[in-house]
Amino acid sequence: MDTSNIIQNILIYALPVLLAITVHEAAHGYAARHFGDNTAHLLGRITLNPLKHIDPIGTILMPLLLIFAGSPFLFGYAKPVPVQFGRLRNPKRDMVWVALAGPMSNLVMALIWGVLLYLMKGMDIDETFFIKMAQGGVLVNAVMFAFNLFPLPPLDGGRILVGLLPYQYAVMVSRIEPWGFFIVMGLVVTGVISTLWMQPMMNVTYGILELFLAPLAYLVN
Repeated sequence: MDTSNIIQNILIYALPVLLAITVHEAAHGYAARHFGDNTAHLLGRITLNPLKHIDPIGTILMPLLLIFAGSPFLFGYAKPVPVQFGRLRNPKRDMVWVALAGPMSNLVMALIWGVLLYLMKGMDIDETFFIKMAQGGVLVNAVMFAFNLFPLPPLDGGRILVGLLPYQYAVMVSRIEPWGFFIVMGLVVTGVISTLWMQPMMNVTYGILELFLAPLAYLVN
């Protein structure tokens, strides 16, 4: 990949990545406040200001490295929104909704980017940069939706699993969290997550998006 293509990809993906990560974290904070924990609100983390959520490694360095490597998947993460689950009105149940809020926000954003893509097509807008940005928005949010649902703490899917399991098993799974990040990174590097989780989940995710976008696609075509 030459320098001009790298710069173009950075410009194309910058807005989708920042929006995907920012809205994801803000959604966690908003859900936590709704269910009784205002920690994120008091710390100013329920905001769409990306500066409040940027992590130098996860938000900037990791996506850039993936772009330079020509990865088919672009992924990043932000500073986690602080949630004190003990303050939730029903900690075990509400944990599920707080965790689910992030990935669901990405699914909604993927739909919005998909709508924009079809609207541009319907209006005969063939500006390559904006079309690729919309496609990138769908891809980034679909990846974040699928990846974050992987059922291992500290990912959202792991916290959803803890909230759904009977107490005895929930405690066992929650004990993995201190080492969860390193386990997940190991599974990513070895390709296990890509083969056994991301590929089938991405198929499911795109199936959901196509289902909701089908009426608009029919009108445009």
